Amino acid sequence: MTLCVFALIASEFMPVSLLTPIAADLAVSKGWAGYGIAISGAFAVLTSLSIATVTRNINRKALLLSLTGLMAVSGAVVALAPNYPIYMLGRALLGVVIGGFWSMSAATAMRLVPPSQVPRALAIFNGGNALATVIAAPLGSYLGSVIGWRGAFYCLVPVALVALVWQWVSLPTMPSANGSAPANAFRLLQRRAVALGMAACGAFFMGQFALFTYIRPFLETVTHVQVSTLSLILLVIGVAGFIGTAVIGAFLKRGLYRTLIAIPLLMAIIALALIPLGAWATGVAILFGLWGLMATAAPVGWWSWIAQELPKDAEAGGGLMVAVVQLAIALGSIIGGLLFDHAGYQATFAMSAAVLLFAAFLTRAVARSPVQPSV
Repeated sequence: MTLCVFALIASEFMPVSLLTPIAADLAVSKGWAGYGIAISGAFAVLTSLSIATVTRNINRKALLLSLTGLMAVSGAVVALAPNYPIYMLGRALLGVVIGGFWSMSAATAMRLVPPSQVPRALAIFNGGNALATVIAAPLGSYLGSVIGWRGAFYCLVPVALVALVWQWVSLPTMPSANGSAPANAFRLLQRRAVALGMAACGAFFMGQFALFTYIRPFLETVTHVQVSTLSLILLVIGVAGFIGTAVIGAFLKRGLYRTLIAIPLLMAIIALALIPLGAWATGVAILFGLWGLMATAAPVGWWSWIAQELPKDAEAGGGLMVAVVQLAIALGSIIGGLLFDHAGYQATFAMSAAVLLFAAFLTRAVARSPVQPSV
């Protein structure tokens, strides 16, 4: 399952490190190429809200195997895409996998390990996420320079196939159990604190990916780095993110809400600082390292919020959060791309900072509105 997470995260965000060659090869702008992340987010939203109903009678092992196989198909479609619409089709297929897999992740962990080991299992899942942030972006940039962006996507296909075979051999059969329907997840929004929390989480991811999606064109056109330096900066972001994921637990124990407020505040400062310092390669590398340290660790905080505030509704709350996060990523990528194409990187980064500040404000409101227990 962790290998599948690694392949999934690497597939989802591979275009970030390959945006420029993808745009050039498919004859579209960098903003339009960035919509490849947006469309995967949009289809993840639709899938996460419908999969519980559509697959109600399907064995969960068979469903996970199907999703993993679809991930391999998606990578092949993207790598072979002769034009922009086919590229977007491949990214849409990946969105189905993202929404389905993450919606099932918590429930799957609960069925694989004893209740006392569920938090550890989810942490191992997120280890695949953190490892992907370390390896995928810099490796994708490097492979793109050596074997082309299509070759980089081809490399993801065998990883997905290995995950498929490993799951087929190791996962036990998991007969379907009638879980929460999508309407139950939406009913959680009737609680003020849940609605505010989901809005805060969505604002955070929207602000993050409005900027992060366009990091490569920024580094190439503003910082003027070569591919080797670009790969190094992406590696710095990934390593910092891995460290952040490892240490954030200590901060969450000291104060969940303080941590969730501080992260977007500090990232907003970084986004604004990148505007005047964009031509200074060393300063940009340091700022993006700090960005990765916090951005990669933040999802652990929001999943901890679900576990702490919605212990009896963790599955429904988790599915709702998947939809909110993917919708936010899609909106951030789209709006960031429009601003990047028509108003320059300064507008994109300023918008990112504004949305991140709004996320901090909403999180503060959540902290003052404790979630009422389920009846």
